[in-house]
Parts: sequence; C-alpha cells; structure tokens
Amino acid sequence: MSFTVVIPARFGSTRLPGKALLQIAGQPMVAHVVARANESLAHRVIVATDDERIADAVASLECEVCMTREDHESGSDRIAEVVTSMDIADQEVVVNVQGDEPLIPGELINRMAESLAGSDAAMSTAAMKIDSDKDLHNPNVVKVVFNRNNEAMYFSRSTIPYAREAQIQCAYRHIGIYGYRAKFLRRYHLLEESLIEQTEKLEQLRVLDNGEKIVVEVVSHGTGIGVDTAEDLEQVRAIFNNR
Repeated sequence: MSFTVVIPARFGSTRLPGKALLQIAGQPMVAHVVARANESLAHRVIVATDDERIADAVASLECEVCMTREDHESGSDRIAEVVTSMDIADQEVVVNVQGDEPLIPGELINRMAESLAGSDAAMSTAAMKIDSDKDLHNPNVVKVVFNRNNEAMYFSRSTIPYAREAQIQCAYRHIGIYGYRAKFLRRYHLLEESLIEQTEKLEQLRVLDNGEKIVVEVVSHGTGIGVDTAEDLEQVRAIFNNR
C-alpha cells in the first residue's frame, strides 16, 4: 500500500522553544521522528516546517522538506498546504506524525494508513483502553467513543462514556495520530469551525460536526512519550541513552 507521512515541525513552542531541534542522543528530535517514519512502509516522508533551521537540520536525511506558512491555526491546515504545494494525488493516504514523537512505532503509522484505506472515512486515528482512574478523569487525556463499525461518535476531555454501573468500564483514550485522504485535506479549510470544537478545543470535532467519518483503530500501545515539557524531554533522552 502506498502512503505518505507528513511531519509538521514548527520552531515556535510555548513550553519548549525550538523543540524540534532539541538534542536527543546527539541528533535533533525531528531527526528521530524522521527515522521512525522511515521505519514504516511509507513511500514518501515529508517534513513540513516554517523555519529554515529545521529544514537545514533534516536536509541530509531520507525525507523531503516543504516550507509552509507560519500562520496556520492547526496541524491539519499545515498538512493541507503540503498536499497542495507538493501535488499529492487525491487518492493518496497521508499520515500525520507529530514532530515531537521520537518514539512513535512504525507499525502504528502503518495501521493508520491501513485502517483508512480499508474504509470510506475521511480520516483515521487511534485509541487504547483506559486502565487508570487518573487518566479517566484527566481533562488532558482526550477520550473517544466509537460505534461498532469503529467510527468515532465523539471526542471529549470529559469522562465518556459515563459509567452508571461502576463495574462496567469501556473508556478509551484518543491517541493523537491521524491518517487523511488527500482529497479531503484539499477541502478541509472549507469546513465550518464548530461550536463543539470551540468548546472542547479539539480540532477533530470539526470533522464530525460537518458529517465526515473518522475511523478509530484500537491499539495496545500508543506513540511512546511525546515531548511537551522539559520533564518529557529528559525521560526520552534517558530511554535513548539506555538503548
């Protein structure tokens, strides 16, 4: 199966400025993400960035670079620009791998492409069973409810579904990786921003509110440690140093 990986990598970050270029085991973080993407079955890996320093850092790696605008409001908007400027065919599946996921398994990337290719949905994403009360009630852990066809019904920061009987628990956490059909990305910017998106601050709700399907792949392992804080960075550095 043919698919493309796009890695959005901005220089600006509120908590960790220049995050994409922070060093892990002697290489910038974005280089590790490119390496993970190249472990997948993708036939094309593209780094989408708004900063020449990041472009220079990946220039010698097995990837392409697409310079994008600085003013995109979301990662989907940035990837949509890549689809247009790199002339990606409408039927191509595009997997969004975040530039701060240096531990993401190549197999998870493959599964995003495979699940989308096997459905009629506009997007694919992943989820895994929640096994702790801490995660269940943490608003930073996004929950997803999906139907028997594994199509997303709703995403929320709240505890969903509500377990009226405590012994029944079927909550899943959303994992922030997405597959898209390139044709859908070309018209993504035309979708009206929804009230539920504004309320929950979850971009994927715009897709559901506009009547599009998101297929959910249930997995047993997530993306590894994503780097959002200095503490995350030290944990990831320790993992690489122990390898």
